[in-house]
Amino acid sequence: MEAVGQRLACHWCRAQNPPDRTTCVVCGAPLSVADVVSDSGWREAPKLRDMTEINFGQGSTCQVEGEIVPIAELKLAQGDAVFFEHHILLWKDEALAISSMSLPGGLKRLFGGMPFRVTVGQGPGRLALSRDATGEIVVMPLQPGVELDVREHAFLMSSHTVSYSFVQIQGLANILHGGQGMYMDRFVTQQYPGIVLLHGYGNVFERTLQPNESILVEPGAFLYKDSSVTMTAERQKIQGGGMFGGGQGMYMARMTGPGRVGIQSMYVHAG
Repeated sequence: MEAVGQRLACHWCRAQNPPDRTTCVVCGAPLSVADVVSDSGWREAPKLRDMTEINFGQGSTCQVEGEIVPIAELKLAQGDAVFFEHHILLWKDEALAISSMSLPGGLKRLFGGMPFRVTVGQGPGRLALSRDATGEIVVMPLQPGVELDVREHAFLMSSHTVSYSFVQIQGLANILHGGQGMYMDRFVTQQYPGIVLLHGYGNVFERTLQPNESILVEPGAFLYKDSSVTMTAERQKIQGGGMFGGGQGMYMARMTGPGRVGIQSMYVHAG
C-alpha cells in the first residue's frame, strides 16, 4: 500500500482508492497488506477476505464469499452483463435475464474440450457463480487495449466489455491429457475497461518477466499470462541410470517475457 495524495494505490492492480477504504474497490485486495514476494520474484495473489466487495461496469458489484470453495455473488446493474460457462451457475434471481452466446472456433473448441457456447447474465439482478472446487478467486481488472491468455476452464466470469476468443499452443496437451495442443482462452479489451475473474486451484502466484527473460513452467501449473509473453513446449532431457538406463524426458512450458505469468500450486484437469 502506498499513499498518493489523498488516495491509496492498490499493490495488486494499482487502482487508486479513497483513504478510508480497507480493500481495493477494483480488485478486492487488502490495502493494508504489502506484496508477499519470494526470493525468486514470485508474488502471492492477494487473499480476498470473506465478503469482500468490488465494483465494475455501470454500478455493478461482485462480492466474494467463502475462503475454501469461493463463490462470486454478482449484483448486475441495468446495462451490465457478464458471461460464464453454464455449469458454474449456483443461483440467480428469477427476473435476471439469461441467454446463450456462441463462440468463434466451433468444432475446434469442441474437439479441444473447451466450451463452444457460454451463458450470458444480463442486469438488473443477482446471480452467483462457483467452480465447485478448492482454491481462490483472482480478480483481473483489464484496462483498454489489454490481452490476457488464460488456461481452459479457469475463468469464472468476464464482463461484457471484454471480447473472448482462444489460442492454441502446439505440443503441450501431450503432457496434460492428450490431443493436438493446449488451448487457452484469450480475453481482450478494446475501447472500454473490463474485468475477468479466475479460479486458481490451491494458491496463485504471479511473476513479471523482463524482455527476453525466460522461465520453464510445469504445464499443469500455468494459469494465465499477458499475450506479450510467448509460450512454447520444450522437452527437457533427463539422464537416467540404474537398471533401466537410457535417458528420459519431460515437457515444460517455456515462458519468455516481457509480461506477467500466473501459476497455480495445484492442478485439476477440468476438461
